[in-house]
Amino acid sequence: MAKKNKSYNPDWVPENASEAFATKVIRGVDMDDVVKKQKSGKKRLNLSIADYIEGVLENDRTILARTITLIESNSPDHNETAQKVLKQILPGTGNSLRIGITGFPGAGKSSLIETLGIYLINQGHKIAVLAIDPSSTVTKGSILGDKTRMEKLSREQNCFIRPSPSSGTLGGVATKTRETMLVCEAAGYDTILIETVGVGQSETTVRSMVDFFLLVMIAGAGDELQGIKKGVIELADTLLINKADGDNKPKALLAKSDFGMALHYIQPATKGWQTEAHICSALTGEGVKEFWEVVRKFQETTKANGVFYDRRKNQAIEWMNKMIEERLHSEFFNNDKIKKEFNLINSKILNGEILPTEGAERLLSLYKSFK
Repeated sequence: MAKKNKSYNPDWVPENASEAFATKVIRGVDMDDVVKKQKSGKKRLNLSIADYIEGVLENDRTILARTITLIESNSPDHNETAQKVLKQILPGTGNSLRIGITGFPGAGKSSLIETLGIYLINQGHKIAVLAIDPSSTVTKGSILGDKTRMEKLSREQNCFIRPSPSSGTLGGVATKTRETMLVCEAAGYDTILIETVGVGQSETTVRSMVDFFLLVMIAGAGDELQGIKKGVIELADTLLINKADGDNKPKALLAKSDFGMALHYIQPATKGWQTEAHICSALTGEGVKEFWEVVRKFQETTKANGVFYDRRKNQAIEWMNKMIEERLHSEFFNNDKIKKEFNLINSKILNGEILPTEGAERLLSLYKSFK
């Protein structure tokens, strides 16, 4: 087939055949052209370490997303590549303001983040939202899909939203949230918003990776729901009572007053900063600007007294300790000899032959013998 011709009639077509005969043959796909397009296009099956680094630093959203997927992978090969990428982009990290946002389901965290995000983008900021969703116990994937509830924000050019499953991790965050945060910082996002699962008193992990920790509340939820938040209140830098609009606004103002009095009896989560309660409406946007002024004041205060930088240093140590724990846990339970003995000891415990304490000692002694 001649490449220059777009189409031609085969020999068996009658000489006087009309268009209705429909027997034209057109040129097929030229594989040389396909290969050229693949080489020139940014979407490729395999990316080199240099491709990942370049894509992140240039804020290529496709490669940015693929880099986070690489980091979240449990594959040893992927983990090795991810660590090399992180090492190279490290100089471009640490320049953002990291904000953790928690609150029980129904408090309006996603709506607040969308309203806040759009406000910040209009102020010239670049926003990355890391939305941690509860995981399905069957598929281990996200259940809620917070990105679908931030429709307006997801369309903004200066916003990147990444939903990640918690995968059973306590603390309301995903296992690789810290690494994901660094990637977003290297891509040029100056404000990182981490929306936690909102699981109650186990929201301690996110406190250890952010600069500012926000607890979103609603008025009139009842003492039962508010009571379980005490542990989180002690960690929060600000309480924000959402849905302060319409008939609910008087209740929100009353709740603000009540929480304001209670906070005087709780030691502040950040040295040199007094935690206060404020109101806002994610629906109307009222109070969002005032809340952001509180955040900016917090940043100025903590940088001036050195707490901001000390916290970052301590968080780096905590991160290292957490990685050691995860590595030891993985090595222990993935060891073939441990696996074999583990099943044996499980059977003995189930049959009442030994106590769990003895079983644990046997497994730990076996693990020590390998070292």
